[in-house]
Amino acid sequence: MKILIADRFSDVARADLKAFGFEVLYEPDVRDEALVKVLADTGPDVLVVRSTRVTAAMLQAGRLGLVIRAGAGYNTIDVSAATELGTRVANCPGKNANAVVELAFGLIIALDRNIPENVQDLRQGRWNKINYSSARGLSGSTLGLVGVGTIGRGMIPRARAFGMSVVGWSRSLTLERAEALGIEMKASPAEVAAASDVVS
Repeated sequence: MKILIADRFSDVARADLKAFGFEVLYEPDVRDEALVKVLADTGPDVLVVRSTRVTAAMLQAGRLGLVIRAGAGYNTIDVSAATELGTRVANCPGKNANAVVELAFGLIIALDRNIPENVQDLRQGRWNKINYSSARGLSGSTLGLVGVGTIGRGMIPRARAFGMSVVGWSRSLTLERAEALGIEMKASPAEVAAASDVVS
């Protein structure tokens, strides 16, 4: 089976695919009409993308049986055209959840500690320690979650590790589920915002 990877993809993952006996073609910088040509010329069975758009022309150019979006959504793939051609479409929801949760907490800390302003000032040769010391800290504050899916659930234990309480809302969140997660359920995103120091 021949797999064309048309986005950046780790060396380890590519090596693993080869170890399983797949022929792996790696074209991380090919887009648009150039990708149509590569698909026509190489005839892969599987196309793997991350953020590259997969158009009807691309799907028609080869003999693809499967398009994999190495990420949560599939909005970059022309699913209607794939369906008409009998090409399956798959995605990998939740595989990047830890990375997203870590980034979200990194941004929360950066905002609390005024890190962007600190960096900008330092690059301009200024050091304003009084402003940089104005952080509130996360301990004792409340994290509000609008959505309690994979990423929202990943935020909960990290918030607790920082000494934060958590409130949340989701269309599918029930009182029983909120209690099991150890969070306070709110009736709307507006209620979450009103009860929170920071919202994710």
